Amino acid sequence: MAASFGQNRQVTQPAFDFESPADAEYTFSVGELSDTINATLKDRFGDGVWVRGEIQGYSERGPHVYFRIVETRDNAKAVLDVSLFANNRARLRPLLQTHRLQLGEGMKVRLFGTLDLYAPTGRISLKMSGIDPRYTLGEMAIERDEIIRRLVASGAYDANRQRQLPLVPLRIGVVTSEGSAAWHDFTKELEQSGFGFALSVIDVRVQGDQAARMVTAAINQFSARTNLDAIVVIRGGGSRSELAAFDAESIAMAIAQSSVPVFTGIGHEIDRSIADEVAHTAFKTPTACAGGFIERVQAFAQNSEYAWSSLCALAARQVEQASSGLLETARRIQQRTVAAVERSDQRLTDRANRVTKSCTRSLDQAGTQLAMASTRLGRRGLQLAAQELQTLIQIEARVRLLDPVHTLARGWSLTRTADGRVIRSTADLAVGDTIVTTLADGQARSAIAAIQAAPTPPQSQGDAP
Repeated sequence: MAASFGQNRQVTQPAFDFESPADAEYTFSVGELSDTINATLKDRFGDGVWVRGEIQGYSERGPHVYFRIVETRDNAKAVLDVSLFANNRARLRPLLQTHRLQLGEGMKVRLFGTLDLYAPTGRISLKMSGIDPRYTLGEMAIERDEIIRRLVASGAYDANRQRQLPLVPLRIGVVTSEGSAAWHDFTKELEQSGFGFALSVIDVRVQGDQAARMVTAAINQFSARTNLDAIVVIRGGGSRSELAAFDAESIAMAIAQSSVPVFTGIGHEIDRSIADEVAHTAFKTPTACAGGFIERVQAFAQNSEYAWSSLCALAARQVEQASSGLLETARRIQQRTVAAVERSDQRLTDRANRVTKSCTRSLDQAGTQLAMASTRLGRRGLQLAAQELQTLIQIEARVRLLDPVHTLARGWSLTRTADGRVIRSTADLAVGDTIVTTLADGQARSAIAAIQAAPTPPQSQGDAP
């Protein structure tokens, strides 16, 4: 067995000092050799030995526990079987509970026990009887600090805190073990609030080998959705080793890269995992996490109610002020209207009086003018009648002069065709036509024997073509 792998923790491997038998050719039986090796191991290591390594193959068989502690160096692995029997397990339980540790896969431990070669298998194992909790906690703290250092250096440590949380975060994606006490406490708190929270849950392991992988995948799945206001990662209390899954760097990176705020409620009051460190908001318990959402929604509701009350009060004051202003305006309008009506009535009365007086004067003037016009018209009418009578007499004299009877009396005659048309030109006659000649004292009927047109007067040279 090799027992000197760790730095500054070397344990000198003893040389087996077998007592030589008298017969140099003596041969050990397997059982004798096993007994001799066990005796030598007991002599060399006394009451026990401290061994450190990482737990692998953890298995509980009834009240007993079996596992291996492993150390890898230069690509070589050293393995030692460990047995923790029921009596020692019961004795160590208070110590582990005090430090909130529970043995499990992947835990780095420093164990105390006695070495024993188990003859039926020929393998040396450590019968565990003690453990150094401070070693395990120290290794966990060192690994935890290294992860946080890398997160800070990459900018992932504060990334999720930069995500904007809606004023009313009602749509929540929950990453937890569905049906667990954490799920029950979280949902019960939200249901009792009376607010309309809408929950989507992904059932995951929250401890053990698969926990980190499943929680990481669930956070990434929720982050890809566009209908969530926040993501919640919750689990109940447990030992530090059980909660160690939430120190996984993959979970921290999933939270940092989430497109929506991630809230955590992991463990008890004294627990704070790396997931809590990088979360948008970390609460001590699932119940407290639910209370954080309730307080935010309640604050919004209260602010809304206060704003509504303030708005109603302001509206009431403004309505009251407007009503008072309206009444005052109506009063002023009434006063001004009455005054305007009174002034208008007075102006109307004045104008009516002026119109009456003006009409009276106009009627008087018109009567006077009418009387004068009537007088002038009477005188003028007589003058015009006399003038017109004189004109009529003159016209009558001219008409009498132009009367054909008088013309005929002076020796003129009027010739017509047989049908009564006045003959004005030889062109109106034809040989053989009957004509009627009217004289002052009668008529004469005659027939046209010949027609002779008057000679055409000679044209002057200026008129020649």
